[in-house]
Amino acid sequence: MTRNRTYVLAGVVVALGAITGAILLEVLGTILFAITIAYVLAPVQRWLVRRGASEWTAGVLATLVGFVSVLAVLAPIVLTLYLRVDEVVAFVRALPDEFSVTVFETTMTLQSTEIQSFAVSTVQGIAGSIATAAPVLAVKFALFVLLLFGLLLKGDAAARAAVAPVPREYRDIVFALATRARETLYAIYVIQVATGVATFVVAYPFFWMIGYDAAFMLAIGAAILQFVPIIGPSLLIAPLALYHLALGDLVTAALVGGIGIALIAWMPDVTVRPQLAQRSAGLPGSLYFVGFTGGLFTLGAIGIVVGPLIVAVFVEAVELLADEVNGDRPLEELLETPDADSGERSESELERDLVSESETEGAGAGVGTGTDPEPDIDPRSSDDVPPSSD
Repeated sequence: MTRNRTYVLAGVVVALGAITGAILLEVLGTILFAITIAYVLAPVQRWLVRRGASEWTAGVLATLVGFVSVLAVLAPIVLTLYLRVDEVVAFVRALPDEFSVTVFETTMTLQSTEIQSFAVSTVQGIAGSIATAAPVLAVKFALFVLLLFGLLLKGDAAARAAVAPVPREYRDIVFALATRARETLYAIYVIQVATGVATFVVAYPFFWMIGYDAAFMLAIGAAILQFVPIIGPSLLIAPLALYHLALGDLVTAALVGGIGIALIAWMPDVTVRPQLAQRSAGLPGSLYFVGFTGGLFTLGAIGIVVGPLIVAVFVEAVELLADEVNGDRPLEELLETPDADSGERSESELERDLVSESETEGAGAGVGTGTDPEPDIDPRSSDDVPPSSD
């Protein structure tokens, strides 16, 4: 197959893919979610094949792993927002209508009635949306499972088709970008989910011992907030501590603000994350936060995954470009002025010219050749020009 024919077929695939994406826009988030999950579970499927399972059986087992994992993460959230919505609303309405805060002997009173009304309406709206969209969610979940199985079963064929139009000398770039994407998805799914589970295990008994009626709901919230980079469960712990501080319950405020931050927001990060971070993308937390927030506000829930993924692949592309252009040259060398560089080069070139001239003169003197040197002929002198053969 000629290269032009390959490019034409690649263009046809891209065009048809764009049309397909436009038609399937309503389920595009589900498709992207299934693709990213399949990318993470592909090593599991290959591992099962190496252990003697058929490709079909390995695909079924890997799909089952993904199904159970997603169900274990999403089910508590849905059940908490739908089945226990009354407890959530009661907890919000139990908050005081006003808070008094004293700063430098000045007392300020903060009204919370409007905030309570907004929070209650938001929670009730989410619960109503879940109940209304339950049939659609069931269909999307079935689509997710079927698509996940298909990608795991025929993922290698899709990868070969994607790489085929790329010239061989550029496939190392594709491999580097694919590696960064896989590491980023591993960090998002495996590390974040494992850290969230550990957060729930620690948070539930802590909130129960403090005496919260909605301890399970708060633990679920802390686990979900682990997906928010940098700040994480602190978004939940800090308001709870301030709430007890406003009520004058200094002991509970100190327990929640001190021990709660250490156990729930800090300990899972330092115990679970380092154990799984060897295969992570190594993306700085600030860039991960940019991708998380930007993706969430732009694409919705799927942006939590797509945002950091795009940022990580972009950073990898920038690093590849920098290595291609600059190599291993240090920053100081790259920032040197051209005048200084040209001056240094001219001096070194002058030294090399002097050395080469001395070597040429030594060779012209016939040193070590055993022959008489030929006379030098100056083309500008007519006396030295040999007579014509005519």
